[in-house]
Amino acid sequence: MLIREATADDWAAIWPFFHKITAAGDTFTFPVDLDRETGRGWWMLDAPNRTVVAVDETGEILGTAKMNANQRGNGDHVASASYMVDPAHGGRGVGRALVEHTLDWARGRGFRSMQFNAVAASNTHAVSLYERLGFRIVGTVPEGFRHPEQGYVGLHIMHRPL
Repeated sequence: MLIREATADDWAAIWPFFHKITAAGDTFTFPVDLDRETGRGWWMLDAPNRTVVAVDETGEILGTAKMNANQRGNGDHVASASYMVDPAHGGRGVGRALVEHTLDWARGRGFRSMQFNAVAASNTHAVSLYERLGFRIVGTVPEGFRHPEQGYVGLHIMHRPL
């Protein structure tokens, strides 16, 4: 697997799984009816932020990540990132590779830590992966996420120093 900078042309391959994931409404706080162009604007970030794709040996996109400063101004020393793995390619280490890549990017850019602002407590797979990679839950907004099947669940804030 190779992780490379995303190009504008990659959006055509990202959109189908991005749309499937956001429309399901069970992991991201994005609107479930997010349209293609709005989604593109939210995901495909310009420098100094970054969007990458993980590709296999044939060039097929397996997943994607976006990374940026979590806040502006006096909070710009903390990084943040988001990840999406095509469900057809889950369980192959793509998510882990993307998280590790964003951590390396953040370290290289001089960030002091990384924070995730909104990890649904019901997304146990992601929470477990992040914890294995050194993130800790530093707070939970009770009933901060409206899961389509489980109802209102906690929304974790996760953090790790770099």
